[in-house]
Amino acid sequence: MKRVMVRYTVKPGRAAENERYIEQVFAELARVAPAGVKYAVFRLEDGVTFVHLYAHESDDDSGLLPTLEAFKAFRAGLNERCEVAPVRPPLHSVGSYVGGYAGMRE
Repeated sequence: MKRVMVRYTVKPGRAAENERYIEQVFAELARVAPAGVKYAVFRLEDGVTFVHLYAHESDDDSGLLPTLEAFKAFRAGLNERCEVAPVRPPLHSVGSYVGGYAGMRE
């Protein structure tokens, strides 16, 4: 399973716009209902920093998310909305819990 975390900070006054793009991504995911995809987005307490967590079971490196039209629209203006550019630090699994299943170091 491939896991990705992305963190960035949008410019003041751009958080609501950013959230609208994210909501469109979730709406498209709900319509497509892809198997093997986990996606969550969090806005931090400062109101302008976002953290995206994405996991997929695809054999390739990208998975489904980058192919969605709503995600393409979100990405198209992201750099212009950002005060602090997106960073994608490497993640190293220690453990996980999903609906009754606890996994360790996958």
